[in-house]
Amino acid sequence: MHDRRDDGTSPFAEELERLLRKRGLSWRRLSDLIGYTPSWLSKIKHGAPPSAELARKCDQVLEAEGQLIALAASTSGPVRLAQLPAAAATFVGRDAELFELTEILGSQGDPGTPQTITIDGPPGAGKTALALRVAHAVVDDYSDGQLYVDLRGYSPDGHPRLVDEVLEEFLTALGVQIDVIPAGTEARAKLYRSVLADRRVLVVLDNAADSQQLQPLMPASSGCGVVVTSRKRITGIEMRGDSRITLGPMSAEESITLLRKVIGADRAAAEPDAVAGLAERCGHLPLALRIAAERVATHPHHAVSLLVEELDTEEQRLDGLSTDDSVAVKTVFSWSYRDLSADAARMFRLVGLHSGSHLSTGAAAALADQPLIRARRLLDRLTAVHLLEGMGNDRYRMHDLLRVYAAEQAAEEEPDAERMLALRRMVDWYLHNVYAANHALAPQRHDPVLDKSEFAIDVSDFDYDSALEWCEIEMSNIVMATRTAYAVGEYVPSWKLPAGSFNYLHLRKRWSLWVASHEVGVEGARHAEDVYGESWVLNNLAHAYRELRRLDEAMAAYEKSLAIRTEIGDRVGLAWTLTGVGNAGFDQSRFDVAAEHFERALGIFREVGDRHGEGIALANLGDACRAMREFDKAVAVLEQALDLFRDMEDRYGEGYTLVKLGDTYSELKRPAEALSFLERALAIRRELGDRWGEGETLHKQGLALNDSGRPEQARECLRGAVAIFDELGDPRAADLKALLASPPPRV
Repeated sequence: MHDRRDDGTSPFAEELERLLRKRGLSWRRLSDLIGYTPSWLSKIKHGAPPSAELARKCDQVLEAEGQLIALAASTSGPVRLAQLPAAAATFVGRDAELFELTEILGSQGDPGTPQTITIDGPPGAGKTALALRVAHAVVDDYSDGQLYVDLRGYSPDGHPRLVDEVLEEFLTALGVQIDVIPAGTEARAKLYRSVLADRRVLVVLDNAADSQQLQPLMPASSGCGVVVTSRKRITGIEMRGDSRITLGPMSAEESITLLRKVIGADRAAAEPDAVAGLAERCGHLPLALRIAAERVATHPHHAVSLLVEELDTEEQRLDGLSTDDSVAVKTVFSWSYRDLSADAARMFRLVGLHSGSHLSTGAAAALADQPLIRARRLLDRLTAVHLLEGMGNDRYRMHDLLRVYAAEQAAEEEPDAERMLALRRMVDWYLHNVYAANHALAPQRHDPVLDKSEFAIDVSDFDYDSALEWCEIEMSNIVMATRTAYAVGEYVPSWKLPAGSFNYLHLRKRWSLWVASHEVGVEGARHAEDVYGESWVLNNLAHAYRELRRLDEAMAAYEKSLAIRTEIGDRVGLAWTLTGVGNAGFDQSRFDVAAEHFERALGIFREVGDRHGEGIALANLGDACRAMREFDKAVAVLEQALDLFRDMEDRYGEGYTLVKLGDTYSELKRPAEALSFLERALAIRRELGDRWGEGETLHKQGLALNDSGRPEQARECLRGAVAIFDELGDPRAADLKALLASPPPRV
């Protein structure tokens, strides 16, 4: 399906040709709109694979709703997906269920519906093990590979995986470059379904909470298959009635077979009663059976009966277990845990304090106050005895039940002071790494002061790409660390973590994480009685509110920040809050108020020697003068800003100012000059990968083109802006859609 057609074309080129005909556009006109040469597009027309960037631009201009991006990912021939974790080597039994589910997945689904099976049952019953065994049994039926995710539907910290993050991971694995993945669950789900439309991919959705979490992750192709596991029966998704399996404990025969497979046939045959007793004490639950079997296997010179007696003693020691289905499992956990070395046991219980979906070796090393090499060795030891699961790339995860048990052991065996110290080290590790990563993302921005850590933690040396990748992977853990810091009274880190994440959050427009983390940060700063921190986080939070058009909340936060920064004499902070208040005034068409605040900010930036801030203030002031129709002053001030940014070699500021110059010359009815400024701005913003800035510039270009009597070209630019703002979840998208709905010649 990734090959060229017999005539040398490709599915991407065919769809592009169809959309061009529908729009009444030529290939040459497309070349003008997307900024690629006609000769380069000729190669695409005749079957050359498109880049992700070219596909994204074509998709925006032609309003293809992700179809061209999906085809580009398909025609680029990505490595076949193989995300399935290994199936348990000790898997036995469940023969009837395995046969039935394999038969269902091996057949074709109804049109528009993937072939779907669900496996539900209590924790420890082996749902994931059966799902993986079934999935591996049918891999040859799904020629384009497999996707896998643990949705953490019953995570001990009460925070399941966010669906839009899972969609981003899946789309990246499917060959879609991260910078063209839209924001928002709905937009990502559409692209995901488009990418899978002509593929045969098996999707395993493990540990789901409910159908609401599942729906966006369901393909809409009969060629795909889906395997779902959950602790409760899932309803609300399309599937055959016989595709639902509920697992309970294994049979006695199956349990003994599993134990025999691990401890050896001879040893099992020598003590059949002891082996049967061991199976009984494990409640015939696969999770407990595997851990117990591994415990027996590591003591080959001990009689099985003696080990069972030891387990009996352990069971009597445990009391107050919360549920019947946890008795056997927790007993075996305890039995295996007490067989660990002191360092490995300590690592196990401290890992239980980490409530994120996964943890890196660095975070674990901080928790246990160990060097990275030693921490990795201990984590691998826990993995070897099935108390931890390796994920690759130096990351690990723990079964929910094991995490609960590990945290209980930490509460019992670690003094309060030691647990607090471990959590402080973990929080500090996230804090210093998020600062380092965010500085690499935007070194021109001023950050809150971060003191040197009192702990021996490892801080990565980031460049731009590695910083962005680290933040993408760790952002959910950073939010977890923020909540943890606040919960344990580490109030200063609880505001510095979100403040230190601002560059990433602003870049990726992670609205929900941005607002949620900063709202915790505000409370943390107040508890710390740290008014400097409170004003900083309030300013960041106001910025998010303003971009989401929650202007009343934005102004309330700005005003609090302004009052605090005025009182404490934070001149740099005051200038940035004045800038924010000015922007909010601009949004409300109170241009005189905006200009007043920008002028005050400009004076402070010059006073403290912040040249980047000075340039931003000049650009904003020039824009306010334009809005007040003081065009001569606007041009003069904007040219000052442009000269300053060029002198500093600040490309971000240069693009920011060029757009405002384009706006000004549009209002002066000098469209050629306006479009020249906007074209230069667009080139810079694309060069920098500034997606929001690209959308803003396309918006302004569209308006300028319309005013110059080129409504069709204007519409193409506005469509491109809509696509970007939709991707980012920006409310401006709705405005532009309304604008586009108006009839020509008005755009």
